Amino acid sequence: MTGIDADTAGRFARLTLGHVTREYPHKLDHVLNGPADATTPSALHPVFYGSFDWHSCVHGWWQLLRLRRLFPTMPEAAAIGALADGMLVPEKMAGELAYLARPDAGGFERPYGWAWALALHDEAARHPEPWSEVLAPLAAAFAARFAAFLPKLTYPLRVGTHFNTGFALTLAHRWAVTHDPALATLIGERARYWFAEDRHCQAWEPGGDEFLSPALCEALLMAEVLPPLAFRDWFDAFLPDVAAGRPATLFTPATVSDRSDGKIAHLDGLNLSRAWCWRTIAARLGADHPVHDAAQAAAERHLAASLPHLADTYMGEHWLATFALLALEPLHD
Repeated sequence: MTGIDADTAGRFARLTLGHVTREYPHKLDHVLNGPADATTPSALHPVFYGSFDWHSCVHGWWQLLRLRRLFPTMPEAAAIGALADGMLVPEKMAGELAYLARPDAGGFERPYGWAWALALHDEAARHPEPWSEVLAPLAAAFAARFAAFLPKLTYPLRVGTHFNTGFALTLAHRWAVTHDPALATLIGERARYWFAEDRHCQAWEPGGDEFLSPALCEALLMAEVLPPLAFRDWFDAFLPDVAAGRPATLFTPATVSDRSDGKIAHLDGLNLSRAWCWRTIAARLGADHPVHDAAQAAAERHLAASLPHLADTYMGEHWLATFALLALEPLHD
């Protein structure tokens, strides 16, 4: 199942409308320097206090705005617009910016939340409402953090969780191409510095709590920053046996043994994000590449494994629909 229809979009929107303003339970990324810092999520984050954690709330908003644009006549579109009109306002965003200005917040949400904040701004900029203007200072703050951080990141993070370099820079690059060409150039330079000579990836994955594929997220970033023919050459050296189905781990959906366990539930996200990666990589390689059809088939298997489980428990419900949208949405919109 590739592509998303209005009924599916409405279901995703209803799930996310149900949690972007749900404050509890909540997992904070927060440093306390004294008793006064022990306060509620909504006091710390006037906009992004829902969805169990800050980054999930940010990408929940990305998902809602994107669904509203792709399906403007779905019944949920009006509710999304009304909620955005009340939440994406300067006085509330000032509180988010104030949190970033705290002296101990330099590493807050690095790099996953940074990248999703840029993606949210990019999506908001495609709507006629003033939401992108409200989000612009937040995006500028995170773009500046990327620009300062990337030159001193000696080694990329090749993990399957929030710290993954490839995933974050894929989202950041897509924002930067339109909004900050200098940052786009820097991301391309750093990606080539870290990954250009990678060969024969073993893809020893997944780990037990991963929601991203280290191998495929690296390939996704290189597809983003390299010209098409250069990417094909790089990919063929990076995964030289993939046309024969090796490493098999990349073609095999993860087993999720307990969806009430927040960490194990990450594996549903892995299946969905792999589907997104495989679809995007297949399109970038082209229909004449020997991996194309196998990549598309792998995407379908991974989707089938986890798409029915988006709302089994709140540990998945508060974020999985975003990754399902990535896996299903049009590749070029």
